[in-house]
Amino acid sequence: MAESPTNNRSVRKVALEEHFMVPEFVDDFADTYQNISPALAKEGLAALSDLGDRRIDIMDRNNIDFVVLSLSGPGVQVETDTRLACAKAKSVNDFLAREIEKRPNRYGGFAHLAMQDPTEAAAELERCTRDLKFQGAMINGQTNGEYLDHDRYSVFWERAAALQAPVYLHPGNPADHPSVYAGHDELWGPVCSWTFETAAHALRLVFAGVFERYPGARLILGHMGETLPISLWRFDSRWPVSHRDSKQLPQPPSFYIKRNIAITTSGVCSDAALRCALESMGEENVMFSVDYPFEQTEVAARFIDAAAISHSQREKVAHKNARRILRLAN
Repeated sequence: MAESPTNNRSVRKVALEEHFMVPEFVDDFADTYQNISPALAKEGLAALSDLGDRRIDIMDRNNIDFVVLSLSGPGVQVETDTRLACAKAKSVNDFLAREIEKRPNRYGGFAHLAMQDPTEAAAELERCTRDLKFQGAMINGQTNGEYLDHDRYSVFWERAAALQAPVYLHPGNPADHPSVYAGHDELWGPVCSWTFETAAHALRLVFAGVFERYPGARLILGHMGETLPISLWRFDSRWPVSHRDSKQLPQPPSFYIKRNIAITTSGVCSDAALRCALESMGEENVMFSVDYPFEQTEVAARFIDAAAISHSQREKVAHKNARRILRLAN
């Protein structure tokens, strides 16, 4: 994870899949050890725990003006005790607010939410965005086997839409271990399973009509959209002949994906993927991110500085879209 400076001509940047850790969640963080190498787990924990000079120095050397911090997964999404999950989520949000107060011009925050109680999660989202001035929330995949399209989460999506609070859907492990990954541990995690799990989770929201009912809701997906941008045509083509129940959407799936979902470049430093994302999702819906500390800031920064896109597109991706979607001060 060695970092080195980029060139002096680099564009200003805002990043929003940038993680941290606190001692109370280290045991939960260990759930990700099944998905990453021991070396990355050890080095990553040290970097996650630093919210001071080391992190700021890396930002400065790569021309990153502002980062939106989020607790590294899985957090309370793996907690089975609802009351404890709510208490832990509120505690870490208060911790993050205190850290932001130290560097308000450099740090923002995504609320950590206990989705075990959708009503409480809605209230905590409102507290974090209105009182703590966070930019939205990050949820680490499914919570105890439940996905966010279930009817009981309607109270949450109604509040998120009313608050204009984006919800970053971050990868997490599935509730089960599908047979397709048996004997191939390399596919379990960031190489494959996290991407497919998160893409399917987002599509559940689309096809369940969450964005039809709450048109003001905004979802954010990392990793260049978790494969969704390249598949929009097929979603629209196959959906009319594939559904098996009475659920209907008045618009094609791509309409909701492009209207209600924004994506970040986190962990995907590919010109081809970026151009596909810009053309498929629209250049107003793509934002820069690193996925610190699990990806190298230097690599991500150099990528967006040199990407084969127009200057206007680069400015939008690097910082302007994030400032608009997250309602950041310029």
